[in-house]
Amino acid sequence: MKRVRCPKCDSYITFDETQYTDGQQLVFECPDCKKQFSIRMGKSRLQPMRKEDTADESAGECGSLVVLENVFHFKQVIPLRMGDNVIGRYVKGTSINTPIETVDPSVDTKHCVIRVQRGRKGELQYILRDAPSNTGTFVGNDILKTGDRVSLQDGSVITIGATSIILRTPEDGADKEG
Repeated sequence: MKRVRCPKCDSYITFDETQYTDGQQLVFECPDCKKQFSIRMGKSRLQPMRKEDTADESAGECGSLVVLENVFHFKQVIPLRMGDNVIGRYVKGTSINTPIETVDPSVDTKHCVIRVQRGRKGELQYILRDAPSNTGTFVGNDILKTGDRVSLQDGSVITIGATSIILRTPEDGADKEG
């Protein structure tokens, strides 16, 4: 069973997605406000840019972000690249390079930035800052203030809006001694 949210009143409508095929358009009428809206069944428009959900979450040269599934979206594994990874809600035409496909209204289209760089000893470093955003960026339970820069490690939990993200660093040993 899947849930969709009414764009007018934010009520949820539940439906059985197995009854429909990819590409099929569904029209709903909200039982609360009577607003009509439609969705199209199918795969993510960003899926070709993503790793498969079954892929190793730590794979990738610079690590990855695991966006946890919630009422707004499905689980996503987003690869990171060297330099600034500008993270935000995917909207057609945005200039961010690390989009999250979500309808979570509390995630800004440009929410936060994770900079991936090499340290003096060649190890990968992950530095998080707020973009700035309207709802803030959290690491654990701490909100970042304007101008704050926070170092992240493997397993760090970042929260933007109602969306939780886990940082996964590469496991190939390229940046580890031993």
